[in-house]
Amino acid sequence: MGPVRPVLLRPAGTPDLRSPRRFLLWMGRCQAGSLALGGVYGIGWMVAQAAIPLALGAAVEAVARGQRSAVVGWSLGILALGVLQAGAGAMRHREAVTNRMVASSRVQRLVAERASYLGGDLARHVAAGEVAGISASDVSRIADVFDMGPRVIGAATAVVLVAVVLLATSLPLGLVVVTGVPLAAVGVGPLLRPLERRQRAQRELVAAASSITADTVVGLRVLRGLGGERVFAARFAAASQRIRAAAVRTAQTAANLEALEILIPGLLMVAITAVGAHLVLQGQATPGTLVTAYAEAAFLLIPLQTAIEAGYHWTAGLVGASRVTALLARERDLAEAAVPATPPTRGDLEDQLTGIHLRPGTLVAVAARRPSEGEQLLERLARWVDPPEGREVTLGGVPLRRLSLVEVRRRVLLLPRDASLLAGPLRESFDAVASPGSPSIAECLAATSAVEVVDGLPAGLDSELPERGRNLSGGQRQRLLLALALRAAPEVLILDEPTSAVDAHTEAAIGAALGGIRKGRSTLVLTSSPLLCEIADEVVLLDRRVRAVGPHRSLLETSPEYRRLVARGIGESSSEEVGW
Repeated sequence: MGPVRPVLLRPAGTPDLRSPRRFLLWMGRCQAGSLALGGVYGIGWMVAQAAIPLALGAAVEAVARGQRSAVVGWSLGILALGVLQAGAGAMRHREAVTNRMVASSRVQRLVAERASYLGGDLARHVAAGEVAGISASDVSRIADVFDMGPRVIGAATAVVLVAVVLLATSLPLGLVVVTGVPLAAVGVGPLLRPLERRQRAQRELVAAASSITADTVVGLRVLRGLGGERVFAARFAAASQRIRAAAVRTAQTAANLEALEILIPGLLMVAITAVGAHLVLQGQATPGTLVTAYAEAAFLLIPLQTAIEAGYHWTAGLVGASRVTALLARERDLAEAAVPATPPTRGDLEDQLTGIHLRPGTLVAVAARRPSEGEQLLERLARWVDPPEGREVTLGGVPLRRLSLVEVRRRVLLLPRDASLLAGPLRESFDAVASPGSPSIAECLAATSAVEVVDGLPAGLDSELPERGRNLSGGQRQRLLLALALRAAPEVLILDEPTSAVDAHTEAAIGAALGGIRKGRSTLVLTSSPLLCEIADEVVLLDRRVRAVGPHRSLLETSPEYRRLVARGIGESSSEEVGW
């Protein structure tokens, strides 16, 4: 574990993403030291095994000649080689595990860093569950490549040593090894390409099924309400059958490869033994040479099987690396400014496309005729997306696209309607978003009427929430998310229907407290709730552009369109169908 801990503390590095092979080679260069050390142990491990048949053959020759002291000496030599093999093998395994852990850690950190870098763009680039699938499957496949490294180095060295010794002992036996081993490797090659294709196809099907599963789990309550469980169960069953068929095809190729692991080395062993026996019968070799040849042939089963296994893991590693490099090559939808502008001290947040103006320290409600139009406005104001060419969203007169994304995220916070609570202790979430000047947790909970929500949890703020806070009702989750947004205390807070899941009494209490806790900071709320519009400093009626601005009660009297929008009851036509 010694070499692993420092690696975990160092940056993962800049990977070579030009191809999966280049990525794996870059990984190898990053941990060349531990691979080399493992290779040294692997050489000692394999060479000790390869030397035992030589010592055994010499001992047989000594027995045939009646040389007792030589027999004892060679026997002790075999014992020493066995001890060396055991020690080097243990250290080789240790380094192999180290290489595996280092490789896994590096890939996982690269994936996590890229996911963090992409942020909200991640869901638009990869299917649901794909990052988890990469961490669960592809990382392991890549790690297997580096687990095999020391064994491959040792196996290659041992094969060369055996070939040299047999060539020196008996030219025919040496030629069998020199020609047989390359032929064995070539014989496996034709299976590796189909195996890679089938593994890649299987991995893609697994990713598709994972997306279906993730979508189903997230929308399970809705599916039950609509009676759609059977439809999605059928979809998942069909996807599972496609995976099964692909897995069978992959397993068939892998089984053929495993059969060759036995067949090809076995044929080579038979050839070496037959040639050696023939040479003994012809008087061209001694019984000791035959014993050595047979034992070396038996030993060659290990490096040849290692080579075939390495080919399998290399192929699987390429498939895993292709998925990883595809994710790591993703870029944000938003481009960073080449030279970020100097951030303004304070100023209005303005959307030139619609004409909406948010002055410092005000609370503005936006009532949008079309919900989709309102959501697009919020995403532009928070720079989740950029406005069309020729239009800008400005903060203090400076276009947001000219500011660094870090600066924009620090100053402007959007709480979307579909936001989720993170798993873990609730207090940690509140502490994580706090900034200088943040209101206390108690103040945030009181302002969002969430005190009773926390009091109802087993350990209060120290309670562990499950993923997405699924043990809470929709209204409870919404209140806690709003409390977290208030705790962050951004300069500009943008809220998308923040009270849509709560009752009217709770909504009124939240509205009454919102202005006070956000005093001195800017807040924009997308809503058509009369209770929230009532407490806003001004209300904006949005229909592609600003159609009316004023206090809620004034707009009710002067704007029929606004009156119809905020008074619209549940069950009436959607806003896209409302004709004015």
